[in-house]
Amino acid sequence: MTPQQVEIQLITAVTAAACSLVGAFLVLRKASLMSDAISHAILPGIVVGFFLTENLASPILLLAAVATGVLTVALIEALGSTRLVKQDAAIGLVFPALFSIGVILIARYASGVHLDTDAVLLGDPAFAWIERFYVGGTDLGPQALWLMGSILLAVLLFLVVFYKELKLSTFDPALAAALGFAPGLVHYALMSLLSVTAVGAFDVVGSILVVALVVAPPAAAYLLTDRLPVMLGLSALIGVVGAFSGYWLANILDASIAGAMASMVGVLFMLAFAFAPDRGLVAQAQRRTRQRHEFARRMLLVHLLHHENTPEADHECRVDHLQEHLRWEPAFASQAIRYAEKTGTVLQQNKRLALTSEGRTVAQKAMVDN
Repeated sequence: MTPQQVEIQLITAVTAAACSLVGAFLVLRKASLMSDAISHAILPGIVVGFFLTENLASPILLLAAVATGVLTVALIEALGSTRLVKQDAAIGLVFPALFSIGVILIARYASGVHLDTDAVLLGDPAFAWIERFYVGGTDLGPQALWLMGSILLAVLLFLVVFYKELKLSTFDPALAAALGFAPGLVHYALMSLLSVTAVGAFDVVGSILVVALVVAPPAAAYLLTDRLPVMLGLSALIGVVGAFSGYWLANILDASIAGAMASMVGVLFMLAFAFAPDRGLVAQAQRRTRQRHEFARRMLLVHLLHHENTPEADHECRVDHLQEHLRWEPAFASQAIRYAEKTGTVLQQNKRLALTSEGRTVAQKAMVDN
């Protein structure tokens, strides 16, 4: 592995961690669309900042982009507060307009410089290591690594200092307001931090991968845990794993690094979506199957209890009679009987079913509950 490869992976991993941590609270606030809006709408701010400074490395670009991000949030909130349009519709109105302004400005006035729509949308992590950070003539590594490292540190500091305010305003904004925590101010601070993170990641990974890193890892982490600190850690971990695996997938396929990373975080999300212990599709299917079997078992136990010690017990408690009385298919009847035997509530002898003492208790309780 070459030093350049190591640096590229470090840059993308730090970028993924920063984006994923910011995105965790957006996912919890059901504001994931805001990341898409801000990551695109800050483009005119970057362009205007470049026009003012004619320097892509100027901090004015960052300030202008953050200001545009805050303006985007303010416009969306203002439109939503009118109640004439919903928030998702407000997002769909605001960010395409601002993004289009940025694209028009680039196409009209910045076509001769390295500020084009491909660079903004797609990014290219393969070249992120080229621009170096020098202090006193000493090469301290890629500028992108220092920039994203600083942003990651700022994100971590923000989460630590304002963790209580973020948690309360996310899960109970009314209580946060009553306690004087100013949830609106916390919201704008979080959006400003998202704007800073998106701008820093622009030149490294492009806005498309920024959206993927902000949304997919936290969404996957949300499926895996109910604890907020664990979710934050998992978000960062999934983002970093997606960055590393995407880089090597791009090497193997000789494909776009940013595209491969976006694909891998998507794959990680789909794995969580399918196999998360409690919320995944497989777990839900298993839970529905257990519920169906449990309901069938209770029906069977109540049926057996109802006919227990009656003259028609020999006929009513036979296995083949269940199809007639309970209108069960033979395969489903067999499954229900096996489940009841497995739980120790039914005994089967010579195709005749009988309740165990535990089964009788369960049946009696089921009848009382109903």
